[in-house]
Amino acid sequence: MSRRDLLKTTGVATAGLLAGSATAQTKQKKEGDPFRYCLNMSTIRGQELSVTEEVDVAGKTGYDAIEPWLGKLNDYKNNGGSLKDLRKRIEDHGLTVESAIGFARWIVDDDAQRAKGLEDARRDMDLLAQLGAKRIAAPPAGARGTVDPMAAAKRYRKLLEIGDEIGVVPQIEMWGGNPSIGRVSTAIYIAIEAGHPSACFLGDVYHTYKGGSDFAGLKMLGPQALQHFHWNDYPADPPLDKIGDQHRVFPGDGIAPIADITRGFLQVGATPVLSLELFNREYWAMDALEAARIGLDKMKTSVAPAL
Repeated sequence: MSRRDLLKTTGVATAGLLAGSATAQTKQKKEGDPFRYCLNMSTIRGQELSVTEEVDVAGKTGYDAIEPWLGKLNDYKNNGGSLKDLRKRIEDHGLTVESAIGFARWIVDDDAQRAKGLEDARRDMDLLAQLGAKRIAAPPAGARGTVDPMAAAKRYRKLLEIGDEIGVVPQIEMWGGNPSIGRVSTAIYIAIEAGHPSACFLGDVYHTYKGGSDFAGLKMLGPQALQHFHWNDYPADPPLDKIGDQHRVFPGDGIAPIADITRGFLQVGATPVLSLELFNREYWAMDALEAARIGLDKMKTSVAPAL
């Protein structure tokens, strides 16, 4: 994305997403650790727990928040589970639902599929609102080949407008190497061109690396863009062209510049909720409480050098 492309859109969305605002620069840092820590349920998916058991794991191990998956929440609801009771369970543990993972096909070129995708997204956001959730992932699910970024921006805006009605914010998400949204710059371009004040970016350490984007680029973003970030690490081997989601490791156990990424957040006044998202089969073989506890300790240790 060229400088001209960045500058051609003005207004609230652009000012909020880019980092140069006086608010971002003068924001006072909190004493100690300013971050909140979230458990993405992919990290303990292999243990095949129930939704309520997943919530209990997050609460017992000291997380501040959770990031559930819509597939499992919909199964819970469709099998007679009470969303009211689930919300109470979450709140009793002192947890919040900072985001959730869904795969509605809001971005696809096919009109009929996209219309269904928007309805799926509406249904998912309505469920999340009943749990008090704040955000939902908006990845390029279902897109075949390249989707025109300007078309994607218009579609993302429509998704955001649905979110306005319900009270849940869709976050534009990149998947490293995806032909439609495979780089940080593409995701931010779409968010800016959507021209909506709630537009924001769901970042990910692994996906930034996999997509070939430099982590220094995150310093161009501000608190509006950086509200929620998937926290993980990656090893030196397998190499970039062969590495996959299953190779993600606990923060600090790989080669990602975690401390530099954290310093970059603080430099622009951003303290996104850090959500542990892993798909490592070795961790899935562990006791869920142990895996979650180790993960939280690793997260806190990984950011400590930057504080």
